[in-house]
Amino acid sequence: MAENEDVIAAIVGIGAGSAIAGVVSGRADIMVLTQKTHDSALTPENPGGLSHAERAALAWRIAKINDDKAFEDHFEALLEKAGAPDAAARMADIWFDGGKDIRAKALIRHVDLVAHAPKEATRRDIELLQEAGLADDDIVRLSELVAFVSYQIRVAVGLDLMRGLA
Repeated sequence: MAENEDVIAAIVGIGAGSAIAGVVSGRADIMVLTQKTHDSALTPENPGGLSHAERAALAWRIAKINDDKAFEDHFEALLEKAGAPDAAARMADIWFDGGKDIRAKALIRHVDLVAHAPKEATRRDIELLQEAGLADDDIVRLSELVAFVSYQIRVAVGLDLMRGLA
């Protein structure tokens, strides 16, 4: 995938001139904002306490939770591009719970909870992140990442369904 390419369009396979391209062009502003949000959630200029590698690994984990192979491949490529250390890459493994690393354990637990059952998240879940050493700004960044990747996957699934009906 080329730099600055629309991730959703590439994953869904929206070709120029296709029926679905016409539908998407009517919402071009939303697609542009979605791509900008992708870039700022996954590769921000200032990543704060969540490295680009951690963000890509956690996004890859969310794609696995959603059983979306195209997004899995996309986030795996972002992880490789980030030069991911093994510790960050392990976070993408849905069978890995963080091991003895309290911070990784808290990140993974929170991502899994919010990706699986966001309504079950409570104030205590935020406190667990704080107790693991995450700054409030990083908790917000993590929440934005989980919400955005979940949204992005759902938009792509919806567009793919629409393309299938066209």
